Amino acid sequence: MIHPKKVLSMAENFMVMLHGKASSAQHARALDQYLIMLADHGLNASTFAARVTVATQSDIYSAVTSAIGTLKGDLHGSANQRAMEMFIQVGEPGKAGAYVKKLFSEKKKVMGFGHRIYKKEDPRAPQFRQIAESLCRGTKNEKWFRVAEAIEKAVQEEKPILPNVDFYSSLVLYVLGIPVDFFTTIFAMSRVAGWTAHVIEQLDNNRLIRPEASYIGPVNQSYLPIEQRT
Repeated sequence: MIHPKKVLSMAENFMVMLHGKASSAQHARALDQYLIMLADHGLNASTFAARVTVATQSDIYSAVTSAIGTLKGDLHGSANQRAMEMFIQVGEPGKAGAYVKKLFSEKKKVMGFGHRIYKKEDPRAPQFRQIAESLCRGTKNEKWFRVAEAIEKAVQEEKPILPNVDFYSSLVLYVLGIPVDFFTTIFAMSRVAGWTAHVIEQLDNNRLIRPEASYIGPVNQSYLPIEQRT
């Protein structure tokens, strides 16, 4: 077992403990930037889940567990993994256009694009684009950056949607040597700081979170015996 060293930063320690050897200063800095930029982001789905849980006077462990379960979804924390899997599936820049056209023709999502809050550009996306380009330039991974660029261009030729935080950040994690199926775990490692802060804030002036709902379905329906139901 590799133990952390006090002289190293959290990012440096993590890279040593993951890979068994020290990373370059550039790689450690990139991971540090990733952890900072993803530490919190308002009332996103997983953070809201954490606050709902702790608002019932459950404990912080249950709140973080709720958050992790929510983060796992493809429309939230797993989107970065799906984005990198897409890059690998496309394989080369020249195939991006046909791939994107096929997805749109099948009414499917292109992972790493669009955002529920940002109607224009996600402000984190260009930061990760710059980091990814810097990490990939002049290396064997430059191919993947070109694939990502080609997908971005192909998407914008079809629809006016822009990359979100997951698109280029997935490439950053990949270049750092983090296995693709670990991506959501690394997201959680960052976001747990935000979840914890939100839990503390919720408990400072706690109220049970109980949204109201309006029924909009059919009314005055006849009762149908179970044996007649299909």
